[in-house]
Amino acid sequence: MNATIHPSAIVDDGAQIGDGSRVWHWVHVCSGARVGQNVSLGQNVFVGNKVIIGDNCKIQNNVSVYDNVTLEEGVFCGPSMVFTNVYNPRSLIERKSEYRHTLVKKGATLGANCTIVCGATIGEFAFVGAGAVINKDVKPYALMVGVPARQIGWMSEFGEQIPLPLEGQGQHQCAHTGQCYVLEGQRLTRVSP
Repeated sequence: MNATIHPSAIVDDGAQIGDGSRVWHWVHVCSGARVGQNVSLGQNVFVGNKVIIGDNCKIQNNVSVYDNVTLEEGVFCGPSMVFTNVYNPRSLIERKSEYRHTLVKKGATLGANCTIVCGATIGEFAFVGAGAVINKDVKPYALMVGVPARQIGWMSEFGEQIPLPLEGQGQHQCAHTGQCYVLEGQRLTRVSP
């Protein structure tokens, strides 16, 4: 393992941490966790046993990634955002067999202090605004805000809001990357590299 691990961090035996990853102050990575390459785990992050974190993810300070959460490549988790894994928790009732899976797909951004209620899938390059509460699936490229969250637009892979309505031929070209996006009904797709 060629990762940088701060002396105050606890990485349990059996945890897998990819090359180039950085594990900062007071992090705890449980034994069954799989953390990809070039991942940053900020101060006071917790990573559970049944967690998969893809390459190039950034998890900011004070985030707990509980069992049954999967982050694909390039996911950004803002400071103090929250994952859950039980839909109806009670301290007096054991519900570990009822954990719901949460999947955050490639390139998605989860803003500071947002909450992802378990069982949701966050689409590729979706953007969840700070403080939003996600309680259902999110479309790829969707911009979500509010409590409960609602979609207010679309975001490019570069991380800028796509102006609507789309101009000209119904496409938007990102000035930074040259990538083109097309909106067909309620689905945004990237149509060029």
